[in-house]
Amino acid sequence: MNILMFGPNGSGKGTFGKVLCDKFGIPQVETGVIFRENISKGTPLGKEAKGYIDKGELVPDGITIPMILSRIKEKDCAKGWLLDGFPRNKTQAVAFWDALQKEKIKLDYVVELILDRETAKKRIMGRRLCPKDNNHPNNIYVKANLPVEKDGKLYCRVCGSPGLLTRADDQDEAAIDKRHGIYFDTNKGTLAAVNYFKERVKVIQLDTELGVKEVSENLLKLVK
Repeated sequence: MNILMFGPNGSGKGTFGKVLCDKFGIPQVETGVIFRENISKGTPLGKEAKGYIDKGELVPDGITIPMILSRIKEKDCAKGWLLDGFPRNKTQAVAFWDALQKEKIKLDYVVELILDRETAKKRIMGRRLCPKDNNHPNNIYVKANLPVEKDGKLYCRVCGSPGLLTRADDQDEAAIDKRHGIYFDTNKGTLAAVNYFKERVKVIQLDTELGVKEVSENLLKLVK
């Protein structure tokens, strides 16, 4: 089962990606991890990518796509893969689709997580980190993940730890707006990429304003 997953920051790509990966026994492939692994191993593509990254430039698609293709041909992807974080725009979507066709790699599904821009932004800014375990979900804007409040202080909803933290980038409104600007651009941005795939493969859309349990159940009914 080969899947592409799209959704704005704050829509739950990591959460719902894991649901699918657990169901089908496939790895979740992230471009950031691919870059780091190629650079740390000193692969030819990794060395090229590092040159761009060190200069603060975007890594060209001609390097990124071969890295991704190499990754999804590895043994742990024999049953399939779920790719999150690429493509980010229509140009990349066209190039990636062409590369998949050339390699005769089938794309089974595209999953699009739907969440309006303002709600997505609030979810990002509402994240609170448990000092004992960052995997404990706490969010002041998500009903299912509300921290426990006592005497005006917030405690982890999972383990009860006090002193919940915020990540600096989660509170950077300008950075969030910039990322969302790219995602919600239907002409050249990520939604333009989603629309491109709609003409070529089955696209499943899921409203993620519902709770995690409801969205997960709907997702598992549709992707099979």
